[in-house]
Amino acid sequence: MKFKCQNCQKEATVHLTEILNGQQLEKHLCQDCAAAEGLTGQLPITKLLEDIALQSAAQRELSGVKCEVCGTTFLEFRQGGLLGCPNDYNAFAELLAPLLARAHEGASTHAGKVPPNADEDEKRQSQLLRLRGQLKEAIADENYELAARLRDRIKELEGP
Repeated sequence: MKFKCQNCQKEATVHLTEILNGQQLEKHLCQDCAAAEGLTGQLPITKLLEDIALQSAAQRELSGVKCEVCGTTFLEFRQGGLLGCPNDYNAFAELLAPLLARAHEGASTHAGKVPPNADEDEKRQSQLLRLRGQLKEAIADENYELAARLRDRIKELEGP
């Protein structure tokens, strides 16, 4: 069965099927319209196979990282999104760091949330915790200019 491009009515050569909220959506586009939407790219088959092989090797490597307490592998965590026990944070620390940094807008330590109805002292204490964490990271990274600014901000919040 031949399809026409949904945008320009030329012969469709790119066919996509997406499932959103349990509904199947099909998209049929010609090469030009698909390229305009950023949906195509000419990849040599060797590059495609190389990428698949690298992904398989990475998955095999990740599947070997395992928590000694609960037995959960990092690959199981990536597939299911749930850690098996509190020790997983230590077992997967190196692998979790980039994920946590992305989730916390660049921060790799959790400083907690402040309830919207918190008083000014609670907000100040939370900010101090966050700044102290950033100060530790700046010192570890040997970013002394940032560390000095953070130190001054902490002193300012701590008051006289």
